[in-house]
Amino acid sequence: MIFIENEGVTNPFLNLALEEYILRNFDHGNDYLLFYVNEPSIIIGRNQNTLEEINHKYVEEKNIHVVRRISGGGAVYHDFGNLNFSFITDYDVKSLNNFRKFTEPVIKVLNKMGVPAELKGRNDIVANDKKISGNAQFSSVKRMFSHGTLLLDSDLSEVSNALNVKMSKIESKGHKSVRSRVANINEFLSEKLKVEEFRKQILKGLYEDRPNFETYKLTPEEWKGVHQLKDEKYSQWDWNYGKSPKFNIHRTKRFPIGEIDVRIFVEKGHIENLKIYGDFFGKDPVSNIEEKLQGIRYDLASIKEALQEFEMKLYFGDISKEEFVNLIFGADEL
Repeated sequence: MIFIENEGVTNPFLNLALEEYILRNFDHGNDYLLFYVNEPSIIIGRNQNTLEEINHKYVEEKNIHVVRRISGGGAVYHDFGNLNFSFITDYDVKSLNNFRKFTEPVIKVLNKMGVPAELKGRNDIVANDKKISGNAQFSSVKRMFSHGTLLLDSDLSEVSNALNVKMSKIESKGHKSVRSRVANINEFLSEKLKVEEFRKQILKGLYEDRPNFETYKLTPEEWKGVHQLKDEKYSQWDWNYGKSPKFNIHRTKRFPIGEIDVRIFVEKGHIENLKIYGDFFGKDPVSNIEEKLQGIRYDLASIKEALQEFEMKLYFGDISKEEFVNLIFGADEL
């Protein structure tokens, strides 16, 4: 395992660019660990509709950064009281959506610190049933990362102020509000920690289990590549917000793997445009499905035929093709 020193960068555009740069450019066969802390920001999941996830007026007033990441899952709030970790490894089908594998070392360290942490649900680390960490993944053909938050001393009131959290998500977790279902790790420690000390303790705990740990600092040339990726992608409005599509059919459903939200524009009986949103996790881009359905007739048989070659698990996780087709066509409503 090689620990990448991000040299105190707190710019979320740059930190997300750094994570992707490592994934795509560093040696295959090596495992990397990255820690970073972001200035107040909302980090949007790859497949989400940004304008529907944020409280736009509040975000503008408070000058909160809004950045889209390349992994799936839901929108999260970051600030100086939150530590982010990322394990970057070779792609392995057994590791995809296997959050236990990547969170286990972190949970072990938290337990040693006296935090009653455990993995629960799809991708959350909880303590006494309150969420202290959310996790997400991204995979390319050869590489992948699994990353997560660690809420140490975040301003939890800002989570509900800055985000438009959907009631379906709150209700599915059996809580009445965002604040009631999240907690800071400091609430479970006998002595409260600052983020820098917490970072040291987590890193020390991870080192103890892996004696071959190395620390690496990027070269000036590598940082140049990171800045270029930030400028060309993560700082761009089209990447972070994108254009909301015209639609006349809207179908949404929360599955065990997350919410899938489909916007369809149908004209003269054919699908002219289709956009898929959601907080699901998948390996392959849903744009493949969107492009395949464009131009076909909006009927059950045509949709089924067009999607015949697709394995839904690669795009959304564990749902069947029939469930997805029924969502698009509204067959459950018939």
